Amino acid sequence: MAPIRTFALIASAALVTSGCAWLQRETPVQTAAMPGQIEPIHAAAITRDLAVFWVSSNGCTDKSDLRPIVDHVGAASTITLRRIEQDDCKTPMADGVEVIWSFEELGLIPGSRVSVNNPYQLPSTIPTT
Repeated sequence: MAPIRTFALIASAALVTSGCAWLQRETPVQTAAMPGQIEPIHAAAITRDLAVFWVSSNGCTDKSDLRPIVDHVGAASTITLRRIEQDDCKTPMADGVEVIWSFEELGLIPGSRVSVNNPYQLPSTIPTT
């Protein structure tokens, strides 16, 4: 019985110490704080040198209320639109508002491959009968 118990102790010790070594090698994930909140969009269009977004508005949203964050990975880029200022007005616009950034404003080369990282939200239209 003693050899089995000794083997079990050695195996347990090996597992525990290998787990510690594994945990020490882990690199902690570092994320930069992002401004504002991610903005659900109604639609987006990317042309050769423009990024066009349609976002919800309670009547006061304009371009300065939003900030595009551009991440570059190789030859491709991703835009994440974030809301910096809330729209507290009381006149919702069913189709939202259009906001446009040139590639120059975004630090992108015209014709670059670009994707959009925002979730889509359907416009809140009220059916009339």
